[in-house]
Amino acid sequence: MSHTRLDQLSDGIFAIVMTILVFEIQVSAIWGPINNADLWLEIKVLLPVFLSYVLSFALLFTYWRAHHFFISIYAKNVDSVLTNINALFFMLISLVPFSSGLLGKFPHNEISIIVFGLHTILIGLVLYWMRRYVLFSPHIKNPEITKREIRGSTIRTLVPVFFALLAIPLAFYSIKISVTLLTLAVIFNLSTYSTRLFEKILKGFHHALFGPDVKGHFAD
Repeated sequence: MSHTRLDQLSDGIFAIVMTILVFEIQVSAIWGPINNADLWLEIKVLLPVFLSYVLSFALLFTYWRAHHFFISIYAKNVDSVLTNINALFFMLISLVPFSSGLLGKFPHNEISIIVFGLHTILIGLVLYWMRRYVLFSPHIKNPEITKREIRGSTIRTLVPVFFALLAIPLAFYSIKISVTLLTLAVIFNLSTYSTRLFEKILKGFHHALFGPDVKGHFAD
């Protein structure tokens, strides 16, 4: 399979899934005349659904961007194994409207947080598998990539997984904290400075534990 066909399939699936998300934002059927106050109440009921849409759309955008880098920029060829990993990745991406709709319709239930969190973890792990195969498989050619770039892509791929792992048990303590963690994971990947900030924090911990003169994995 060529890059072009895989890129076209990726763009098509992401475009369809990101469009389907908006179908969940529907005002319930209203029979007879309604005043502005009642209409506003109906719109307010949709606020969790709308926020779930924004969260899921932004999350899908980060996945689409990561997939583009791993497949279109890092990988110089495509083999059957990489194609199969992509098939699993696309299958999980296609299920986002389900987990997103569940979170939007039942924002106060722990199960909706658990389903959305587990879904985020599975997508992140498959994306990480894809990334490792592209970078380290002897069957895939890739350009010269610095350790800093590899480290940065690892952080961006696994941060949503880590935050989702925290959000799931915290849902039984505070659903608001869980949703905040899931949102912060998306904001982290959308920001261009988040990886640098994360590395500075890790360097700070490393220096605090081992001293500034000891070189670790964070050296360029």
